[in-house]
Amino acid sequence: MVLHSLPAWLTGRDTASVRGLVLLTFYRLFRFQSNCGNLTEVGFGVRFLLFQTMNVASGGITVFSSPEQLHEALLSTGYIADSVSVITLYVATKLRKPLLLEGPAGSGKTQLAYALATAAGTKVERLQCYEGLDEDKAIGRFDQSLQQLCIQLKAQGAIPDWHSLQRELHGREFFIAGPLLRALEYQNPCVLLIDELDKVGPEFEAMLLELLSAWQLTVPKLGTIQAQGIPIVVITSNEERRIGDPLRRRSLYLRIEHPTLEREAEIIARQAADSTPEFHASIAGLAKALRGWSLEKPPSISEVLDLAQALKVLGAERIAPEMRDALLPLLAKTEADRRKLLLRDGFEILVCGAQQYSSQLLAERTAR
Repeated sequence: MVLHSLPAWLTGRDTASVRGLVLLTFYRLFRFQSNCGNLTEVGFGVRFLLFQTMNVASGGITVFSSPEQLHEALLSTGYIADSVSVITLYVATKLRKPLLLEGPAGSGKTQLAYALATAAGTKVERLQCYEGLDEDKAIGRFDQSLQQLCIQLKAQGAIPDWHSLQRELHGREFFIAGPLLRALEYQNPCVLLIDELDKVGPEFEAMLLELLSAWQLTVPKLGTIQAQGIPIVVITSNEERRIGDPLRRRSLYLRIEHPTLEREAEIIARQAADSTPEFHASIAGLAKALRGWSLEKPPSISEVLDLAQALKVLGAERIAPEMRDALLPLLAKTEADRRKLLLRDGFEILVCGAQQYSSQLLAERTAR
């Protein structure tokens, strides 16, 4: 009955895939309803289904109608965001404001940009910042070899019009675009990820201001390129250097810390769904204990997930003190941290602290 009542915009060459999406999503929604009985959540899921289906049919990006819909869309990608992050992200997409994410390395800032792009049905243009990054690598440059070839070919014929040739050589077809320029040329807006901006200097930030204020880039000899679709800009910083105030004024600010004990257990549960809640809580507890040890390199979320997968490979459902040597390559990523965990009774104390955290989490869940 659902398939016979599909609206007209679902017909066409993608009808089969769209109908499969409809069946699969409604099946999941009704399973979810039977498990929790929450009709409000089911309603959010239906709204997300409709936007996602329209996106498949039209080739455009999903326009989120509410923070709740954005939250559900992020969940569908496997990203668990808190309510403040969801609301800030929603406002940023509506106001077309850049979003500045600051926090420790490995806390999920970059992954949030990719999750947003997946949820919106668009692509990511990523500018990875590093010391020595310049405008040529960020915006683009003229292809001199192609220009030279064009000159040689023109010279073989009649005497060329050098003024016209100069204009031709400085056209877009001779320009190799970098991530910033490519982001402006998408017909359907992309997610522009400017990753680890703190690794470059203030002069590079100043170059970004035209892009973030007027949604355009001015390139010598090429001219000014206006955005065809205003990108969703996500800027990340690990706080190695303070980002300047001019860029902060143009952005919405969001602090991203390592996840809470409860949220990290939920993240692990999504990646290791075949394990027990006790297993999820024990891994989250160990992550919290490790981050409280003042390590040179605290574990990131992805490294915690690697640990959970490694334990599954080893057939272990719990972390024991005698597993220290086997787990050290996963837990310690510097020599100083390795030595700290090798101290007498050090790892045993760590495991004891992890067990206390996991017991606390399980007790709180039981009390609800």
